[in-house]
Amino acid sequence: MAPRPIKRSSPSRKHIARLERERRQSRWIVGIAAAVVVVVFALFGYWYLNEKFIQPNKTVARIGADKITLAQFQARVRLQRNQLIGQYNLYEQYAQMLGMDLSSQLQQIQYQLSGLGAQDLGQEALDQMIDEVLLLQQAAKEGIGASDQEVQDRLQAFYNYYPEGEPTATVTPTEVTLPTISPAEAAIVTITPTPGPTNTAAPTATSTPTVTPTLNLTTTATPTLKPTVTPEPSATPSTAFTSTPVPTKTPQPTATPVSKEGYEASLAESLSNFKKLGFSEADYRHLVLLEIVRTKMFDFVTRDIQAVEDQVWARHILLADEAAAQSVYDKLTDGADFGALAAEFSTDAGTKDNGGDLGWFGKDQSAFGAAFADAAFALQPGEYSQPVQTPGGWHIIQAIGHEMRPLTADQFDQAKQNAFARWMEDLRANAEADGLIETFDFWKNAVPMDPDLQSSAIPQ
Repeated sequence: MAPRPIKRSSPSRKHIARLERERRQSRWIVGIAAAVVVVVFALFGYWYLNEKFIQPNKTVARIGADKITLAQFQARVRLQRNQLIGQYNLYEQYAQMLGMDLSSQLQQIQYQLSGLGAQDLGQEALDQMIDEVLLLQQAAKEGIGASDQEVQDRLQAFYNYYPEGEPTATVTPTEVTLPTISPAEAAIVTITPTPGPTNTAAPTATSTPTVTPTLNLTTTATPTLKPTVTPEPSATPSTAFTSTPVPTKTPQPTATPVSKEGYEASLAESLSNFKKLGFSEADYRHLVLLEIVRTKMFDFVTRDIQAVEDQVWARHILLADEAAAQSVYDKLTDGADFGALAAEFSTDAGTKDNGGDLGWFGKDQSAFGAAFADAAFALQPGEYSQPVQTPGGWHIIQAIGHEMRPLTADQFDQAKQNAFARWMEDLRANAEADGLIETFDFWKNAVPMDPDLQSSAIPQ
């Protein structure tokens, strides 16, 4: 018997409608899933672009037509942090080996590296970078710059690589003769004045300036030990002008010229280390260019500084308050001896036993500040002042001598450093007055906190 054929009924409208709904739902789910994937990738792409390209290239400061980007700012902060770590390690070594009390210096560095000091360090870095831009802009106006070959030569010299032979020093110091005590000065006081530094090398117009503070290509900082400094956290930089941080090699007492291979290996290692801080090779070479241009501008700005200076020889009596100072002043007007009064009443332990003698000093060299210097320089030899107030107390000042005196090499260099610092301060003040400097405070929330004391981006 043949099998009975199977009856296939046509799908009902209800069944067809249900199938259509299921197909639409499937397409809707797939569409949503695809849209989610697209959104996720879009968000990730935006995050990547923002983190790698948009944010790093945001402008932190604009100086005329030039700008400083967030990436450049952050790299500089990291470099400063790394140097502070190197300085911290050196202080610890000095404290352990020499038994020196450097706790205040260590605490100051700890503060600078902490979250509390982050904005202070960031502000210092930003101010330095703004000053660098202003310096380069002014150098361009004067036709002063540095060629690629100059940069290359300086880099090679930094690593003691001299393909054309090691240069020899040509500076020959000469003797400086300081004036002797004049009869008029001797009539006022019989104490032999402190002449100041005892260097006998005369300054020359070709001497190379010592530009400090500096950044170091090897990031091995050599701190100046000042055990009495007490750290005072402040948002205000400790100096009115911080000189351009530039790569300068820590002098080695027995530096030996290296081979080409040795130079290339050392340079490659430095570039690799600086890359960890956010510096490209172009950034690294820019630091070298800054050093060259700054040295040229230093020579240009200080070209008219003379190796002589208007100085005064003075002595003083330091009192704690105005009433005590007025009492001593009255004794002077009654004919009392200045030196005897200094020995009896002065609170300056360093000078009271030699009649308050301060020796010769220039206007920028007074340890008691501008008010003291102005009063001293206003006096004729033999005259003494009314009580003068300074942060250290109340002074009665007597001028002993006043003349143009030749500077030692150290004094001449310091005079040029002071003149250059004043020039930079004026350059910055004028740029601010002209509205050429604009900063954007978002950097305050983007100050890097690496490296820290537990890790250093560059080996110390």
